[in-house]
Amino acid sequence: MTNQSTGEKPIRILIADDHPIVRQGLAAVLDQEADLEVVAQAANGREAVAKAFELLPDVILMDLQMPEMDGVAAIIEIKNAALETGIIILTTYDTDDYIFRGIEAGARGYLLKDSPPEEVLKAIRAVYQGESLIQPRVASRLLDRLSQLSRNAAPSEGSLSAREVEVLQIMATGAANKEIASRLNIGQSTVKTHIVRIFNKLGVSGRTEAVAEGAKRKIIEL
Repeated sequence: MTNQSTGEKPIRILIADDHPIVRQGLAAVLDQEADLEVVAQAANGREAVAKAFELLPDVILMDLQMPEMDGVAAIIEIKNAALETGIIILTTYDTDDYIFRGIEAGARGYLLKDSPPEEVLKAIRAVYQGESLIQPRVASRLLDRLSQLSRNAAPSEGSLSAREVEVLQIMATGAANKEIASRLNIGQSTVKTHIVRIFNKLGVSGRTEAVAEGAKRKIIEL
């Protein structure tokens, strides 16, 4: 036991998990710490949200798979209410989908249930201080997924430069290269270069297709 007497109010914690033995085990570990206090337990996501609104805990340990409302949905409701509560996911799931959904929902920590107690204590104190803590094994999967998404990313409207958007917008009016050049005060050869780049980025082969694709992606307005 590592009692930490700080002279300040303890960190108030809500434990949300549908397994009583898990909740009780966590509470037993946390209540041994002088700077931590378990203020409530919840057996499902809906109950977790209700107790979060009622008690305003500093930190919530949130399981993902729970009846009535899952952990991600509960996190979203809590975050939408702008509660200043740090949320740590504590789960058995380490698949990419669960990790992404949990972090995207607003969790500041992600730990697996086989984590040593010291890691859980460290995460609670870190999140309370406004920091984030993601278990290394989970962080590695998260980085791998982000890297893969980056490599596989398809061209989007963001790939057009501001000038290319201007050219495409004028092109949508039926203007020829000469008119586009005049309106933008650039040379016709420069217009041609912009148009070639627009075609390549949008994956089209003609003006009509470019305009249609630009409108579809909401790059321009017709």
